Amino acid sequence: MSAAALSLKLHDTLSRTDRDVTPLDGKTLRFYCCGPTVYGPAHIGNFRTFVAQDVMRRVVEASGTPTLHVRNITDVDDKTIRDSQKAGQTLLDFTQGWTEKFHADCAALNLLPPHVEPSAVGHIPHQIAMIEKLVAGGHAYAAADGSVYFRVSSFKDYGKLSHLEDRELRLGASEAASATDSDEYTKDSLTDFALWKARKPEDGENFWPSPWGEGRPGWHLECSAMILEYLGEDFDLHSGGVDLIFPHHENEIAQSCCSTHGKFAHHWMHVAHLMVDGGKMSKSIGNLYTLADLAARGYTPAEVRYVLISGHYRAPLNFTMHSLDSARQALQKLAKADKALTAASPALPQTQAPGPFAEAWETLLHDLNVPGAIGAVFAVLNKLKPAALSAEETAAARSGLHFMLGALGIVLPPVADDLVADVPPEIQAKAQQRWDAKQAKDWAAADTLRKELEAAGWLIKDSKDGFTVVPK
Repeated sequence: MSAAALSLKLHDTLSRTDRDVTPLDGKTLRFYCCGPTVYGPAHIGNFRTFVAQDVMRRVVEASGTPTLHVRNITDVDDKTIRDSQKAGQTLLDFTQGWTEKFHADCAALNLLPPHVEPSAVGHIPHQIAMIEKLVAGGHAYAAADGSVYFRVSSFKDYGKLSHLEDRELRLGASEAASATDSDEYTKDSLTDFALWKARKPEDGENFWPSPWGEGRPGWHLECSAMILEYLGEDFDLHSGGVDLIFPHHENEIAQSCCSTHGKFAHHWMHVAHLMVDGGKMSKSIGNLYTLADLAARGYTPAEVRYVLISGHYRAPLNFTMHSLDSARQALQKLAKADKALTAASPALPQTQAPGPFAEAWETLLHDLNVPGAIGAVFAVLNKLKPAALSAEETAAARSGLHFMLGALGIVLPPVADDLVADVPPEIQAKAQQRWDAKQAKDWAAADTLRKELEAAGWLIKDSKDGFTVVPK
């Protein structure tokens, strides 16, 4: 079976149906992903969405369709301004530092970089031009203080993405206004939202000139202006977390459709929330994990990625430390299977195809069913006996495994047996002492030995069956 013989079918939030993901121009799938607000490190809840989007892109490209991936950087909003001033840095220096951290985490998680990554600050003239069109068309108005608002009543299709009635839209707008003061300016209607925010004393030096006075753009507007610049009035797909459906994506549709003649996004993909230990992530209760937090506990980005793709993207995913341990075991099984196939077929074919993993590939193509696809991969591997395969069958199996790993963005770790062989005997002995102390519930001794090993440059990764020693 050719990988290009089938294409991805993905649920569309707007129509509430599963639809084929195909490019409007018949050539390149052009899609936009709402990127991070760079005022601190991204946490694993943020990365669940980015990893799901990465798998979507990989699957489309593995199907034979090129992509144009645009993901923005939000480097001006209430949070970036507030925290840059707390840090005593300019907005540019502050957001640049966190952008670099975000890029490093993306690389660690094996995320393909977007083809275009525009910043909000870099596109303020584009945003002002869009506001001018909206004002001229009667879709926006200036308030007495110099702020500009979008008139929601001027767009009859407002609410079509979130499928909310007028009463619910007003309630949602009220809740949004009570949660933040970012849109607390004089406006005609509760549901109207800010396109341009007049300069306030707490903004400091973070303001720009405009036809309505000094100020800065509204958060919702930024994405619309950058989409228009790089993807045009009509493009194939828009993606983000479910929390962005209302009001952010609803507002994007309204301001974009009213300032152009296009229909905006033709397909909407939204990723469900990540929970931790069955509850909501919260900094106050200490379960808002970053990659650095999990690395300090001995877990790798590859293990984190495996957990983040292990549940269906449209269902909430419960993250636990046990799930990371399970991911470690699963990755080891995959690595051992690949090692066995490599021994029988060292040369990997340049052109890869699903081969014996055709069922796993077809499962993945049905609304990005990653857990089903992974299950199908293991079902094949459990039956494979490399020693009994012909050279051609072994090559097809190894090619198919790497095809699926590439589509999922999985990077295999070294096989645990290989790692142990490289560990100095004295380190291995001390690690065994720690394990024995742990089994004896001598937690103080186990913790002391762990710290000694870390000081010597080694980490211990435990599982229910034993432990692995790896370089720090």
